[in-house]
Amino acid sequence: MNITTDGRRVADVGNDPAQLARRALIDQTEETALPIVEAAATRNATDARLWQWTSLLLRSLDRREEAIAAMDRAAQLCPTDPSIAHGLAHVSLEAGVDAVPLFDRAMRLAPNNGAILLGMAAAELAQGAGGHAVARLETVLNAQPLWIEGHEQIAKLRWMLGVRDDFAGSYEKALAKAPQNEMLWISYIITLLHARDYRGAAAALARARRAGVRGRAIDLNDAIIRSETGAMAEADRLFSNVLAAPDDVTAVHYVRHLLRSGRIEQAGAAMAPWIASAASGAMWPYAAAIWRLMGDERLSWLEPYDSLISVVDLTDQLPPLEVLADRLRQLHQAQSQQLDQSVRSGTQTDGILFANIDPLIQQVRRAVVSAVEAYIARLPARDPKHPTLAPRRDRRPRFAGSWSVRLHGAGYHANHVHPAGWISSALYIALPDTDAEGPEAGWLTLGQPEIELGLSIKPVRTIRPRPGQLVLFPSTMWHGTIPFAHGERLTIAFDVAQPAV
Repeated sequence: MNITTDGRRVADVGNDPAQLARRALIDQTEETALPIVEAAATRNATDARLWQWTSLLLRSLDRREEAIAAMDRAAQLCPTDPSIAHGLAHVSLEAGVDAVPLFDRAMRLAPNNGAILLGMAAAELAQGAGGHAVARLETVLNAQPLWIEGHEQIAKLRWMLGVRDDFAGSYEKALAKAPQNEMLWISYIITLLHARDYRGAAAALARARRAGVRGRAIDLNDAIIRSETGAMAEADRLFSNVLAAPDDVTAVHYVRHLLRSGRIEQAGAAMAPWIASAASGAMWPYAAAIWRLMGDERLSWLEPYDSLISVVDLTDQLPPLEVLADRLRQLHQAQSQQLDQSVRSGTQTDGILFANIDPLIQQVRRAVVSAVEAYIARLPARDPKHPTLAPRRDRRPRFAGSWSVRLHGAGYHANHVHPAGWISSALYIALPDTDAEGPEAGWLTLGQPEIELGLSIKPVRTIRPRPGQLVLFPSTMWHGTIPFAHGERLTIAFDVAQPAV
C-alpha cells in the first residue's frame, strides 16, 4: 500500500510502478509516485515504458526539460513505439522546442493517428508555417471526410490566419460526400456559432433538417440561434423540446435566453437547481448577474469583491519588461484572434505558455506561482457551497491554461468568464498610452456580463493596468477590457485549475 504525503492512499498497486504512475496522474499525487517510478526506471534501465511513465509524471509536475530527457530515453530504447514518439513530440512542443521533426517521425510510425496529425499542425503553426499546416489537414480531410476533430482544427487555424470567407469550407466538402451525417452537421453548426455567424449557422441547420437530420442537438442549436437573433417565441418553443431532461449546457443556454428576453425571475428559478449541483461551474456567472438585478443579498456571499480581487506589483520579480515583451511578440504567430475567444482586434498565443522552457517565461512562472500561493493563503475560510472558497488549499497550484494576448488599435476583450478555471488573471507587460483617449480606455472591468445579454449591469470594479501588475480574481467572475484606440497592449493570462478532491 502506498501512502501520499498528506496521508491519503494512492491505490493498492502492489509493486507495479506503472499502475502507481497511472493512478498518481489521476489523483494528482505525482510528487509521491515520481521517486518510486523513477527509481524503478533506473533499476530497469532498458524498460522504455517505465521511462515513458517517468516522463509523464515529470510533465505533470511542470518539469518539462526533465520530461523531455526521460521520454527521449524511452524513444531511444523503443524507437518504433508510436505512443512514445508522440509523447516526445508533444512534450517538446509544449516546452517551446521545434517539434516538427519529432511529429514527422511519429507520423511515419502512425500515419492515421489523429492526435499526432493535430499535434503536427500545432507544431507547424508555432514555427510560423500555419499555411502548411492547413494544407496538410486539407489533404487528410479529402481522404477522411468524417474526421470531425480535423474539421474543427482546420477551421480554427484558418480563423487564426485571418481567413474569414471560407474558414469552415472543409465541412461543405465533407457534407457533399456524407449529406446525412449528423455529427458533421452538428460540428459545422457549432463552429459557425463560435464565429458568431448566426445567419450561416441558421442556413446550415435548415439544410441539415432538409437532409433528414433530427434530434435534440439540432433543436438545441436551433433554439440558441433563434435566441441570439431575437426570435424569442420560436426559441421558447424549441427550448421546450429539450428541457424535459436538461444537461448543464442546455440549462446555461436557457438561462441566457431568459435573461436576454428580460425574464429575470424566471431565469433565477431555472438557475437555482444547478448552483446546488456538482455541475454548477458554468452557471455561477449567471447567478451573479441575476442576483445583482434582483438585489439578492446572496450576491455579497458569492462575490465579496474586497477579499476575492487581488492587485499586486510583480515588477521586481519579473525579467526586464522590454526584454520579456520582445520574447512574447515572437510567440504570437497568428494573424488574428482565435475562434470563440474573447479577444477582439488582437492575437492570442497557442499552447501552454508556462510550459515553455525559455528562462524568461520560467522566471515569470515562478513569480506567478508565488503570487497565487499568497492569494490562496489570504482567501476567506473554506465554504463547501462557494465556487471559489470550496476547493482544498493544500496542493501546489496547477494551471488549466496559460497564454499571452496582444491587442492593438481598437482592441479589447469582450466580457467573458473562464468556466474551466478556479482563479483567473491578467499580468500586464506592455501598455499603450491612453491618457489622451478619455477615462478608463484599456482598463480591466470586473463584474459586467457580456454585452450580448443586453443587461443594464455596470462593472463592480474597474482597474487601471500598469506594467508589471498582476490582477487575480475568481474564474466565475465576468471580466473584460474597455477598448482603446491606439498602441499595443501585451499581457500574460492564466487560469489556476481547481485542485483534485
